[in-house]
Formats: sequence, structure tokens, C-alpha cells
Amino acid sequence: MDETSSKSEGKEINGEFTEITLRPIELSDVDDFMEWATDEKVSQFCTWDTYTSKDQALDYINNNAILHPWLRVICIKNRAIGAISVTPNSGCLDSCRAELGYVLAYKYWGKGIVTKAVKIAVSNIFEEWPNLERVEAFVDVVNKGSQRVLEKAGFLKEGVLRKFRNIKGRSRDMVIFSFLSTHVLFE
Repeated sequence: MDETSSKSEGKEINGEFTEITLRPIELSDVDDFMEWATDEKVSQFCTWDTYTSKDQALDYINNNAILHPWLRVICIKNRAIGAISVTPNSGCLDSCRAELGYVLAYKYWGKGIVTKAVKIAVSNIFEEWPNLERVEAFVDVVNKGSQRVLEKAGFLKEGVLRKFRNIKGRSRDMVIFSFLSTHVLFE
């Protein structure tokens, strides 16, 4: 990626100079978490239901997110605007694979932020987990924006898995993407 496109990926957002960073989630992120977790536009493609209370969010952060093997908040000036996770598969046959997931507050969509976060996460995860060979992502076939994120981040679209995942009570077709540890990331 050339220097010009690197600057366009989140350095300037709404006239603000920013830096996209990833860090572990903290309980103090709950108000920021609520911004995306209570928004049905954001949660429509997620496996979880839209959050309705701060207590529900605190419970999730404390009992799931903080304990997750690799979940980070996506930050601008250390303020959480979304989250990204890599979840390892279990069992000896699947330990070379992990699944990527991400979510971003609606007002930040379409600005290249998640693409940058995915690149950072993938680069970090292959360093932190040296036995990992493949990161996979599953995207609803109608979620074109998320598909573009993965393509721009260097993931390979492998195909469509029909009726693969149940989201909000409906079986959904999912596009599967992958990124291999042998693939070189260009920042």
C-alpha cells in the first residue's frame, strides 16, 4: 500500500487527526460499547441480539469480552468505537484455524477504519499465535460492506456456505473469506 492510501485509512475522520489503535477492552469502555451494541443497524448481521441495558453490557464485558483469548477494542484517541476478535478453533484437527469478527459504531462506517483494524489484528495474531496458519471470516451474503472490508484487507473470498449460520432466528448464507499466515501484509 502506498503512503497516500495509508493516510486515508483513518488518519483524518470528520476533520479530526486520529490514530487507529487496538487494545484490550475494559469495564470503563461500557458507555462507548453501548453506542454500537444498542444500534440495530450495527447488530443486524451479528449473532448477538441488540443490547438493551448497561447492566447487560457490563455483564458481557466482564464475563465474556475481558476473558476472550483475543478481543480488542478499535480506538480513536483511546476511545472505543468498535471491537475486533480472533477466536481460535478447538481440537487437534482445527487448531491451525481461527475466526475473525468485528463490529464498528455506525457513524464510523465507510471510513476505512475496520479495514485498518483487520490488517493490524491479522498481523498481530500471526505473531502472537505462531502455530496459527489460517484466519477465517464468515460474512452474510447481503453484507456487502463487510465483504469489501475483508477484500481490501487482503482476504481471499473462497465461496458461499449455504444456510450456514443462524442469525436472528433465520438460517443465513455466508461468504467465507480466509487469510493465510504465508500471505504477506502490506501496510
